[in-house]
Amino acid sequence: MAPRSGSAATAPMGLWGAVAIGVGGMVGGGIFAVLGLSVQITKGAAPLAFLLAGLVAMLTARSYARLSTAYPSRGGTVAFVNHAFGSGLFSGGINVLLWLSYIVMLALYSQAFGGYAASFLPPAYHGLGKHLFLTVVLFAITAVNVAGTSTVARTERFVVAIKVVILIFFVAVGVFGVSTTRLAPAQWSSPVSIVAGGMIIFLAYEGFELIANAAEDVAHPERTLTRAYYISVLFVIVLYIAVAVVAVGSLPIGQLVNAQDYALAEAARPALGSAGFTLIAVAAMLSTASAINATLYGSARMTYVIATSGELPARLERPIWNRPILGLLITGGSTVVIANVLDLHSISTMGSAGFLIVFAVVNTAEARTARSRGDARPWISMVAALACVGALVALVATSSLGQCLVLLSMVLLAFGVELVFRVAKLRMPRV
Repeated sequence: MAPRSGSAATAPMGLWGAVAIGVGGMVGGGIFAVLGLSVQITKGAAPLAFLLAGLVAMLTARSYARLSTAYPSRGGTVAFVNHAFGSGLFSGGINVLLWLSYIVMLALYSQAFGGYAASFLPPAYHGLGKHLFLTVVLFAITAVNVAGTSTVARTERFVVAIKVVILIFFVAVGVFGVSTTRLAPAQWSSPVSIVAGGMIIFLAYEGFELIANAAEDVAHPERTLTRAYYISVLFVIVLYIAVAVVAVGSLPIGQLVNAQDYALAEAARPALGSAGFTLIAVAAMLSTASAINATLYGSARMTYVIATSGELPARLERPIWNRPILGLLITGGSTVVIANVLDLHSISTMGSAGFLIVFAVVNTAEARTARSRGDARPWISMVAALACVGALVALVATSSLGQCLVLLSMVLLAFGVELVFRVAKLRMPRV
């Protein structure tokens, strides 16, 4: 995501501040959006799927920790890719792909918001209500950001704390009603489906890389950054597994799948009744709205970072009222279209695949620069890159032809946009 605002007078960020950024980036709307999809694909093995995805994230976190320490920059991922591969077509295409992946992430969050909001309507109106609510929330939050009244920096930690506390409460109360029979291997999908299910929900772990954007503000970065990455990812792995165990163990698989758009709220019914459903549904709406706001705020500014590196048109780096309005409008408008046209499965496939590609490149970037930084173990990052590629292959192999074509279109669009921009730039008359 794009840089945070700050000043030289700001006090250095400590370990727990950096951990809060990582946890907040991951525990956004992802778990609320993809839990039902994970159960649909993996059945009783949903906790294992979250573990597999978390292990891939942990491998990549190592590369981010080393790159953040060596090249602290508010450009984060964009800066790492450009440093390792130069500011060329490849780097530009990957950075545009990162931006598109954030747009897909926004579509996922907005679908989750719409699904939970529509759960309060009569069943006959769920479909229409979902599209209406997701469209309204996207227009509203985009308008708030255009108006400049966004309070992302001031409210995000508070909202993150609420989300984490409610999820822990859900686990603490629901664990006593878990049926281990529903979690037994006999209830699992095939091994291939479990791996694919883990990778399709991989985007639920996206967000730990936001720590990189704050690297310049962290005190004692050599020690703090590495610990922050590992602590935040490990905490979220444990939290997601616990949530999946309680959800799958509390309700029959079919019931969770039928309530896919609001599976976590439905899973709260056995232990907490209708009040539990309402609590989780409202928490999900708060969480996803907050995630939309923070992601829209950051991804719009990402266009500024990419533009300043010469990989997108300069007009995207020209602020209007001190904000990159054009990037914001393009991001918001694209999200509305994707969220209303594609289903949850396709959106999750696109988002997870996009981040797996970007993370494979970042791991390769760490290995590529390891020798110059005195790191004698670049092979670890190459293993991480191969893990991302393997996860991507498993995801694609189990996706439908239509989903694969949508994914291919996203990748081609990213590099196509970059290629067209560079060709146009070369043809522009020099002043």
